[in-house]
Amino acid sequence: MCYNSGMPKISKNNSDYYQERNLKNLDKIDQLLEELPPFCEDFLRGIEMRTSVLTRLNYVYDLRIFFDFLIHRKFRGKAVAELTLEDLESVTDTDIEIFLSYLSNYRFKDKRLSCDERAKARKLSSVRSMFKYFFNKGLIEVNQTAKVTTPKLHEKEIIRLENNEVTSLLDTAEYGDGLSPHASGYHEKTKIRDSAILTLFLGTGIRISELVGLNNESIDFSNNSFIVTRKGGNKAILYFSEEVGDALAAYLAEKENDPRIPPDEHALFLSLQYRRISVRAVENLVKKYAKIVSPLKKITPHKLRSTYGTALYRQTGDIYIVADVLGHRDVNTTRKHYAAITEDHRRSVADAVKLHHSEEDS
Repeated sequence: MCYNSGMPKISKNNSDYYQERNLKNLDKIDQLLEELPPFCEDFLRGIEMRTSVLTRLNYVYDLRIFFDFLIHRKFRGKAVAELTLEDLESVTDTDIEIFLSYLSNYRFKDKRLSCDERAKARKLSSVRSMFKYFFNKGLIEVNQTAKVTTPKLHEKEIIRLENNEVTSLLDTAEYGDGLSPHASGYHEKTKIRDSAILTLFLGTGIRISELVGLNNESIDFSNNSFIVTRKGGNKAILYFSEEVGDALAAYLAEKENDPRIPPDEHALFLSLQYRRISVRAVENLVKKYAKIVSPLKKITPHKLRSTYGTALYRQTGDIYIVADVLGHRDVNTTRKHYAAITEDHRRSVADAVKLHHSEEDS
């Protein structure tokens, strides 16, 4: 096993994870299209060049629920596969508003489900995209979704770890204090890996998909940097501190001495089965340690990313740097997520302006 000491190079293996993920998602889309009207295949093909595979898969999931609603509430007696563009054109803005209300408490495939305001907004966006596509193509005469108001989205509270909680989280991963007897049994095997994962989240703000997609060849210790594949497939070089570098080096040294790792396995972070670790496994390990340190906070990998973003903003006060490092295309996304911590800045300048001046101040 060999790790780069020079600038990281983008190799074929560096994108294998994303290629495999896209292929799996394309297979899912093909399977799910059988549950949608035939014209949906035209819609997905039409937007293929300007959307990611994951975006199209999410559209399919949302449209399944929309068409299931229509055949139970508007087109009773029809199967989803029998719906036509003429049926779609007959859907009114009132029908769509009823659909949004229906999402508060609905049944799909024998499961009782509910959507919050953000989930409703996303499903409306998916339905709008489909209507807009067929309207622009001249295949329906009216785009009724344009008349429907998007659900009001309330600002979500930013959940993050405080400095003492960050220290406790890393200590828990290293020493295993507070783990259940069952979890303690695995801790000795995974503690170095888990510490490296948590340190990387908290020290760089990396996304979970970016972390899972890292390969051995992605890391460059001479420059303390690594290559990630951002949303949309673009590559970016991120930099890490010596503290993060030490955690990664300890994990890589452990891997070097493990003969059970397949020689052709390029994934950086491995499961106990010596395969690329999954997103679900990373989510579970974060939850395992976080519930010991901060049981009242629901800490996820994304919350660790928020913790890093908050710390970086507090240190720099520069929202543009935070946006660039986190990979936000729009700085308003960053501002929305981290606006709450400007209260710290307001508090810090509360005494900056004095109303009563002494002669010494003049």
